[in-house]
Amino acid sequence: MVEIISKRDGPRREDVQVKRLIEQNRSTIVRLADQISGGSYSASKQPRQQRKAEGLIIHVGGSATTATDAKPSIQVTMNGRVISKDQNTGRQLHHIGDVRNRNGDQTFVVATKKNGFFSPVDDTIAEALAGLDGSRLTAAYSEEQLAADIGARLGID
Repeated sequence: MVEIISKRDGPRREDVQVKRLIEQNRSTIVRLADQISGGSYSASKQPRQQRKAEGLIIHVGGSATTATDAKPSIQVTMNGRVISKDQNTGRQLHHIGDVRNRNGDQTFVVATKKNGFFSPVDDTIAEALAGLDGSRLTAAYSEEQLAADIGARLGID
């Protein structure tokens, strides 16, 4: 035996009956909901007054300093990112490259398309740092010295 089920227009008969039952008993349902919730159910259904900003100072994003006020410095972070950051605000200005572990050696890699970075540095920065690309970090050549060399090549103190 095969039953053909087709979609009808409008709600099902059972749904109409349940909605009618709920609407007929709405006051009882609301009263029980208020009793269980301590009155917060009806309070949540009341329209709320819009808060007015009287005497408030509203600050909408942005920074008081501008790009010309930035004091850049080079830093190697704990996770191996080499960045230039603003000393005044602590915000990152540019991602310059990474210190990566290659065959057991810590190696500096400039952020270029060739090295697999999605957001590469400008060509002028890449050219200035080309001599440092692939530099190994050792006890004699530390992260601080790498940061100082990068800063010197980019003209950052």
